[in-house]
Amino acid sequence: MSLHHTPRPQWLTFDCYGTLIQWDEGLQAVFAEILRTKNAPHVDPATLIAVYDRHEHALEQSPPHRSFREVSGTALHLALAELGLPSQADDGLRLTERIGAMPPFPEMVGALQQLKARGYRLCIISNTDDDIIAGNVAQLGGCIDRVITAQQGGAYKPARQLFEYAYAQLQVAKEDVVHICASPHLDHAAARDIGFRCVWIDRGRRSPLPDYSPDATLPTLAGVPALFDTLGW
Repeated sequence: MSLHHTPRPQWLTFDCYGTLIQWDEGLQAVFAEILRTKNAPHVDPATLIAVYDRHEHALEQSPPHRSFREVSGTALHLALAELGLPSQADDGLRLTERIGAMPPFPEMVGALQQLKARGYRLCIISNTDDDIIAGNVAQLGGCIDRVITAQQGGAYKPARQLFEYAYAQLQVAKEDVVHICASPHLDHAAARDIGFRCVWIDRGRRSPLPDYSPDATLPTLAGVPALFDTLGW
């Protein structure tokens, strides 16, 4: 697939965590902190993250719809229990507070400012709650025009419901959007199923889906303006 010979989009939509915000780094730090409170040097943060991710994704796709605050707290409790570790009532709060404070990647604000200056409208579509993501958006230089969350749409990616809710809110069709993301498991699966244009920010941390190829692949968001130059956008 290719973006060549396709129309310039009105909106650029972005995944937040892992694309704009340093998710892996932030999660590693907070889970290491949580493990220190459990006196569990035998458990590596990466192990806890892997178990937590499995529970988080399962809960997001299991009815009824729950807030991300509830999903993340429950997933952390289940992950700790699976690893034989105790849970405290404030573990989930510690996690969501740290998620909301995670910083952007170093190139992020400059790249967003360039895209904004070129007349694109910028929207985040994220599997989170409004109050959690507010702290992350506040670090993005005032560039973001809209933030659409799972809390608003009542669904989590990769479900098409969240994207269809976003298009309705933006009053555009999928043809009017290019989505920019780092997550094959969530965003590429949605792009495959819905058919929107997609730029993959491949930071070397995720494996591609076997049955989907993004329209373009870049190592960081800094390359997006130059990519759009080659397209005449």
